Amino acid sequence: MLGKILVTGAPMETLASLRSTIRAATLQPDDDVIARLMTDAPIADDTRIQAKTRATKLVSDIRKADDPGLMEVFLAEYGLSTDEGVALMCLAEALLRVPDTDTIDALIEDKIAPSHWGEHLGK
Repeated sequence: MLGKILVTGAPMETLASLRSTIRAATLQPDDDVIARLMTDAPIADDTRIQAKTRATKLVSDIRKADDPGLMEVFLAEYGLSTDEGVALMCLAEALLRVPDTDTIDALIEDKIAPSHWGEHLGK
């Protein structure tokens, strides 16, 4: 690794070193990266079992819920099978990279204006 900083007796990689590692792994096959991560940062079996149990319970509880939440209703109405759903997804992804409010306003106008939002009223 490029550089290490000693923090409370344990080595900690510098930001430059971490970025270098990420760049080097960018085009490696997923299986190779996962195998290396499992070796470099192992998770104890009991922690893995607890995480799986908790995740399974959360999914099960959500599926059993009779009353869908606002997000589920929203996603059902504006799914990726609709023009409006695609516009919202593109907008959400693009907003992550927008540098200023003027550009945000222009982007929203560009993505939202052409759709048929009135068809969704009351749904």
